[in-house]
Amino acid sequence: MVWILYGLGAAFFAGSTAILAKIGLKNTPASLATALRTVATLAICVLLVLLSGSAFEVFQISARAWIFLSLSGLATGASWLCFFHAIKIGPVGKVAVIDKSSIILTVLLAIFLLGETENLLLRLISIGFIGLGTWLMVEPAPHSSANDDTNQSSRWMFFAIAAAVFAALTAIFGKLGISHIDSSLGTTIRTSVVLVMAWLVAAANKELPLLRQLSATELLFITLSGLATGASWLCFWKAMQDGQASVVVPLDQLSVVITVLAAAIIFGEKHSRRALFGLILVVTGTLLMVFGAL
Repeated sequence: MVWILYGLGAAFFAGSTAILAKIGLKNTPASLATALRTVATLAICVLLVLLSGSAFEVFQISARAWIFLSLSGLATGASWLCFFHAIKIGPVGKVAVIDKSSIILTVLLAIFLLGETENLLLRLISIGFIGLGTWLMVEPAPHSSANDDTNQSSRWMFFAIAAAVFAALTAIFGKLGISHIDSSLGTTIRTSVVLVMAWLVAAANKELPLLRQLSATELLFITLSGLATGASWLCFWKAMQDGQASVVVPLDQLSVVITVLAAAIIFGEKHSRRALFGLILVVTGTLLMVFGAL
């Protein structure tokens, strides 16, 4: 059950990622920030591949694994672009909750595509809790933060939902592609795909000239966000390789607690009792799913 510890590590670093990125996105376009973060993420992945000695295994990867790892990378890139655009224009706490609702689709796909049907009733009850909790948390509250205005709410919610859908596809494609290769090598391949995709999008949006205008502070936090993502991914995919996707993903979703608490402290994002009850339901559903697999 060591993979559970890796899952918890992934949650901790993932929770830090959104907060660090929100600070770095103050004046930086989301797609350019995504491209910069991916450089830092790829650097930590490559370092661990070199330390693990698995670099030469790249020549032994099957065509099937290449396809699914590439699809996972493309889905990740799309999820990142949507997620960081959402947190740039919306409340990071609510965006994180919607993004983490990808667990619902991930569990359903894991049941139907991967055959993970153990404790099926408990898993369905768990995602019911998570779905209800997510709805309660994103429901407009009287104490919403200043950047959560009416004109932008539909925009950030659309991008947050899109991020959740692509995140679910990321987990399933990644599970199919990483089954028989070193997890750090698989993560590096996926991250390389994201890197190319992110820089192409930034170039298409004509954002590359803005690199010269980035402040040292924003660049620092974008880089730290990328490093946190790299650490989260390495823990996540190691857990995915050894454990069940429908349990590892819920563990990773506990990062929402870290994000919501940090957003309240750092950005002053307030939540109603309704929203806090929703968060409790999300955590309860997640823990039910995890303990049901033990």
